[in-house]
Amino acid sequence: MPESNNQQPAASDYHRPVMLAECIENLAIAPNGIYIDVTFGGGGHSAEILKYIKDGRLIAFDQDEDAKREAEKITSSSFTFCQANFMHMKKYLKLNGVVKVNGILADLGISSHQIDSAERGFSTRFDGPLDMRMDQTISLTAARVLNEYPEDQLHKLFGMYGELKNARTAARLITQQRVSQPFVRTEDLKAALQSIAPRGKENKYFAQVFQALRIEVNAEMKALENFLHQCGEVIETGGRLVVMSYHSLEDRMVKNYINKGKVFGEVDKDFYGNEIKPFQAINRKPIEASEKEIGENKRARSAKLRVAEKL
Repeated sequence: MPESNNQQPAASDYHRPVMLAECIENLAIAPNGIYIDVTFGGGGHSAEILKYIKDGRLIAFDQDEDAKREAEKITSSSFTFCQANFMHMKKYLKLNGVVKVNGILADLGISSHQIDSAERGFSTRFDGPLDMRMDQTISLTAARVLNEYPEDQLHKLFGMYGELKNARTAARLITQQRVSQPFVRTEDLKAALQSIAPRGKENKYFAQVFQALRIEVNAEMKALENFLHQCGEVIETGGRLVVMSYHSLEDRMVKNYINKGKVFGEVDKDFYGNEIKPFQAINRKPIEASEKEIGENKRARSAKLRVAEKL
């Protein structure tokens, strides 16, 4: 663990970062290095990184307006915030005069603050509008997906992004329901699917449905693919890529990129049969949260942390 400066401000506690110590340790922060936190959220990881930066720099990304307000609370001269999706990382680094960095941290998924905000529509626990936009300027919402997508497209996204075993049935019920009553609120959706949710596992089922809609609305898989391929271009040799994911789709993409140099397909090889890939995995298996942390923060239960070093 790098030596702490302990002079930087602490971030808001509106979101408790998962595996904070493990993320910081594996980022292997050099005091004069340049680091990127591409998922600022509540700023927990960024605030901790800043404790170890002396003459270096931290650039953080987040498209969420609430995250921007949290970022404005950090006054360190080493800190720069970019209100943008991390799929545009290279573009914004260039705008800030940065070509190469020493490490990148990504805490994928959704923040506790977003889940707990009923008006955002992310949570299965509260009734709220079927919104689910991380960037409030985009036009596509969960309501539009449910009310406008054809049945076969809904079937595909529930199967692929939600991994529902009855994705076809769910899609059919939704297209039948919306003829007489369009979907507006999260409770409308839960009520429509209540009859096909596995008994005793309704909460998990609805979470999978909401996950599928959130991924579609925010084009999360495409954004992750674009981001990962940019990492190989901007991280210096010996630099670290630290990525934490919360569902198998994300983790599979991260694992493939680290091991094969691409999200999909097999690793490329040169004329001599040597693998062509930008990173070497530091941990063969993903790091998982301790039982103690899981007991204190249920969100940590599904977290998988992968670390790679630039070759």
